[in-house]
Amino acid sequence: MIKVPMFRPLIEQAEIDAATEALRMGWLGMGSYVNEMEQALADHLELGNKRLALVNTGHSALHLALEIANIGPGDEVITPSFNCVSDFQAILQTGAEPVLCDVRPNTLTIDVQTAEPLVTERTKAVVFIDYASSLADYDAIEAFAAKHNLRVIHDAAHSFNSRDPKGRMVGSFSDLSMLSFDPVTTLTCLDAGAIVVNDEEELACVHEMRILGMGQPPSAMYQNKPIRTSDVNAFGFRYHVPNLHAAIGLQQLAKIERIAETRRNTCAYYLDRLAGIDDLVLPQIDLDNSTPFIFVVRVPGERRDDFRSRLGENGIDTGVHWLPGHHFEVLRNCRRGNLRVSMQAGDEIVSLPLHSAMEEKAMYAVADTVIAYFEGKLGEPIMSQRDANLPVLAEIDLAASTAA
Repeated sequence: MIKVPMFRPLIEQAEIDAATEALRMGWLGMGSYVNEMEQALADHLELGNKRLALVNTGHSALHLALEIANIGPGDEVITPSFNCVSDFQAILQTGAEPVLCDVRPNTLTIDVQTAEPLVTERTKAVVFIDYASSLADYDAIEAFAAKHNLRVIHDAAHSFNSRDPKGRMVGSFSDLSMLSFDPVTTLTCLDAGAIVVNDEEELACVHEMRILGMGQPPSAMYQNKPIRTSDVNAFGFRYHVPNLHAAIGLQQLAKIERIAETRRNTCAYYLDRLAGIDDLVLPQIDLDNSTPFIFVVRVPGERRDDFRSRLGENGIDTGVHWLPGHHFEVLRNCRRGNLRVSMQAGDEIVSLPLHSAMEEKAMYAVADTVIAYFEGKLGEPIMSQRDANLPVLAEIDLAASTAA
């Protein structure tokens, strides 16, 4: 029986060689590879007048974005209940209070109409995330924020290397944006994040805050030299990223188009094979412009535990991304609106395995096992796709393989 994990990083000889060279260099802190990675990301994202800084995690980038927006005690930040726990914790870390709104049923991204009644004089920002393979409604968010004079923090952890309907690279146009390069994201640096800000002044603040508030400019460290004695100008954090991580990230970025293509192909295959199954709702994916992070289906809530258990027994790992925030004790007393969609999605979502350069035999195993489950045939020998003489990946019209 083949075992298919939820995530598997695409680590090849190029990453191993880069890591070895970074270790042999002997400079383990923030250094020249960080500078190279920041420049490469800025070019890739087509940032224009925006500015970018690497930090040690995506969560750190979220926290710094809120700090740049001057969010603090007494403030409220609107964010969907259906969101990553990192976003909630970043808000709480500033001393502000999360206020929970709902998501749109077709994309599970923020529904600003449900956020509208939650705005008060204490509301200072909105934090939203692109989810799985779906982008948020950026125009609606921008209009909502402008109407209420709110800062916008865009969590783009799921949407790196995607373009919005206007052709803009995700991360290049929002007020403040965060990218994540953790162990399971589309592009990994082992762990790292990036924050995209508006100008040199905001970038200088990030540079200080990521190294404990010290006024040392990064230029010396980018030459693999130690921090000289400098004043501490502001409250800060130990958020800088190691050279080793950036060295690996550069190799990942060099093959991002291959990563994107293989993920799109796997999603197209899933959409084609799993179409038309009762009790299985497939995601809507723009395969031309998105780089899918996770492949999330929905099953009736009363069947989800059994579905996941039976797939696990047959070697197919699954996940639930995520439990809505209103389930968490730490958010129990937060203000919230009507969370009907979040509550239903939280009961129904299941993530299926999606890897970069995923092996065909793994794709076949996932699809075959899901189909066998819904046909009531798990426990019987599963007829493989090849044995059944069904179309294999190369024969699928990828451009036409989108869910209705």
